[in-house]
Amino acid sequence: MLGWPVGCAAPGAGAAADPASVRPGIEVLLADSAGMVRDRRVGLVTNQSGVDASGVSNVVRLRAAGVRLVALFSPEHGFRGAAEPGVAVASSVDSATGLPIYSLYGRTSAPTAEMLAGIDVLLVDLQDAGARYYTYLTTTVDVMKAAGANRVPVVVLDRPNPIGGRVQGNVLEEAHITTVGRLAVPMRHGLTLGEQARLARADLDLSVDLAVVPAAGWRRSVTFDRTGLPFIPPSPNLRTLESLFHYPGTCLFEGTNLSVGRGSDAPFEQIGAPWLDPAAVLRTFRSAGLPGVRAHAVRFTPRMPGDGKYADTLLAGIRLEVTDRDSYDPPATAVHLLAAIHGRHPKEFGWVPKHFDRLAGTGSLRAAIEAGTDPGAIVRSWEPARRAFLERRRGVLLYPE
Repeated sequence: MLGWPVGCAAPGAGAAADPASVRPGIEVLLADSAGMVRDRRVGLVTNQSGVDASGVSNVVRLRAAGVRLVALFSPEHGFRGAAEPGVAVASSVDSATGLPIYSLYGRTSAPTAEMLAGIDVLLVDLQDAGARYYTYLTTTVDVMKAAGANRVPVVVLDRPNPIGGRVQGNVLEEAHITTVGRLAVPMRHGLTLGEQARLARADLDLSVDLAVVPAAGWRRSVTFDRTGLPFIPPSPNLRTLESLFHYPGTCLFEGTNLSVGRGSDAPFEQIGAPWLDPAAVLRTFRSAGLPGVRAHAVRFTPRMPGDGKYADTLLAGIRLEVTDRDSYDPPATAVHLLAAIHGRHPKEFGWVPKHFDRLAGTGSLRAAIEAGTDPGAIVRSWEPARRAFLERRRGVLLYPE
């Protein structure tokens, strides 16, 4: 067993520090718990988001501390975070260090026994996006499975949930577990990657020696811009904190024939299509009086959008703006927009049925919108499962409110 038992916080993790003094797990490891990696051969699962509070990469920090780093592993988008979503990434060699970079989003999604040979402990240091659809949890789960099978301990170097600890949206049904929904959690789950790893260990009965080094000083009510940490986009189309707040809702439009703004100046902050009537849709949407969000009509042209939707085509769109983070509910907002667009454009609007249901975590959301069910009623129907999740997650939480 490494360091401390699963569930125990690293030294100082529970301190009620000023938000600006939040330290990511990489700093806590090296300052308080270096014994976990001392005299061990270390593998590191990371990407461009793995930096300390000064923006120095975890690779540089570990090597400067004398840690024997022997291999790197990268998730979707690659080690530099530049690959488009869903694009397979090849393994390579890091030109700065000469270390192998094994891609876990290409020929394999999990480290092989050959990749793990000679590694004594695996560190995972990735910035999660706060939404169920994000694939870094799937990578972490696959790493945990492979590491467990090869008797290699896993240490997650935790980072804050960038959009805080609020929990919103429907809970994924187990029949819809995929790479974009690995656990039965809500669309906006309110957990850190370390807490998700702990939940995965319990829910999936994973046999792995797991420890989490928490982010010291973070509280669930603290969003990323109040941590004092540098904001590094976790992937090419989540460029701003604003986009991360919308992502638990607007990502659902990936399963439709509307653009989510890929290839524009504001991906996941706006949606659009050539046939969309924003004025009519907005009249219906605004009548719901949803709190915390403002929507207005825009026009945008996707350039090399990556998802193939409406490249170089002028689109009529709707852009969202968070006005109050405490009351904003992105999944509810997306459901109201979907219902309004489907109602206004029943012939033009289209689903990518299999993908939408994977993202929604259920087949019932699409069916309810097609049936004309009141979107408010749809959102209210999620509440019992959401409350049950809040109880189920209690045993994995590492941070105060």
